[in-house]
Amino acid sequence: MRLALHRAFDLCCARTESGTNQMTPTVMTNEIVAVGSGALHTLRRVLSRDLGDRAAVCLQEAGYAAGEQMYESFCAWLPTFASVQDPAELEASALGEVLSAFFEQLGWGQLTIAPAGRAALAITSTNWAEAEPDESVSLPSCYIASGLFADFMGRLSGTPVAVMEVECRSMNQPHCRFLVGAPETMETVYDALASGSDYESALPT
Repeated sequence: MRLALHRAFDLCCARTESGTNQMTPTVMTNEIVAVGSGALHTLRRVLSRDLGDRAAVCLQEAGYAAGEQMYESFCAWLPTFASVQDPAELEASALGEVLSAFFEQLGWGQLTIAPAGRAALAITSTNWAEAEPDESVSLPSCYIASGLFADFMGRLSGTPVAVMEVECRSMNQPHCRFLVGAPETMETVYDALASGSDYESALPT
């Protein structure tokens, strides 16, 4: 059975002393390409200028489309880093460390994973590459990452999930934070934000 989200709720902040290698192996695949973060920033600005609100949907769809190949690359990389052959074999306590190592090596940035209430996870990064701190936008704008995490985390958990960025460095906030949960949970969070409430109060506790 695949690693379910609820398995990560209790222990995802903990770190294990054994089970991960000290040396970080290289993510090697012909399907993952590297581009500078400036390309991501320019792409968002140009699409926002030309497409308006539709830009967010386009970028999210692009991120979602990348999720399958990213997950396949993760599965191929995982045995060399965590000495397990399948993501389902990962201890929940090692999930944050392993995912952070993978995405950091690809250039996206470091991240942490923690429970957000009873029904969601929070992925937080203080140096996420898609964010542009000097931009001072009015809404969270890491659209590619939102789509990418939706597909990637859905494959990891074995169940469909929705992802919503609720804090963003492009808004001059200290970090980017993405909530991961069931679509109905994220819909509740969206409605709360739309009505002017904070996302924490909308999450089941």
